[in-house]
Amino acid sequence: SLAEVKQAYRRLAHLHHPDKTSDAYSASYFTEIKEAYEVLTNPSKKELYLQQRWYDQSIGKKKTQAVITPVSILKETLELERYVARLDVHRMDKEGLFDYINALLNDATIEKLNSFNEQEVNAQVVHATVRSVKVLKAKQAAIIGERLMKLAGDETKIEIEKVVQQLRKKEKWENKELLVVLLITAAICLLIWLSLK
Repeated sequence: SLAEVKQAYRRLAHLHHPDKTSDAYSASYFTEIKEAYEVLTNPSKKELYLQQRWYDQSIGKKKTQAVITPVSILKETLELERYVARLDVHRMDKEGLFDYINALLNDATIEKLNSFNEQEVNAQVVHATVRSVKVLKAKQAAIIGERLMKLAGDETKIEIEKVVQQLRKKEKWENKELLVVLLITAAICLLIWLSLK
């Protein structure tokens, strides 16, 4: 009932309100509690929420975790890393992967992660993301690398720079590879032609 919702909101707000606690996790949960209260006490918002929830379930869309915490982002980046490891690099949608990582680690998320000040978890997020980025183009990896630099410590910054440099070198070689193959083929053809004369 509406009275029960209000009572639960007051109880949870008292526990997690940013003025009552200095815990960053509680502040994140308070945002969710406030949003849930606003939806549950407004009949039109509640109806819209229920319709969207039904639609998402009908198309098989997974429920997204709205609370951004270092642990939730770490979990998502580790799942992404496992997913990318199973993909065929030559057939994968690199643009889609790039867009997903950009959405996952947007500026608001990085700012939120830095506010928790959990350097060890942030480093793990960076490591997992860097391992996923290795399959992207150098330009895409550089863009994600810039975002990760805001989250990284000194050691992880070196790792990010190293991966981006490796991808640039690999891309340069791939660009020159066709020319080298053509030159070698032309040289072989020339040698065959000269030996037949």
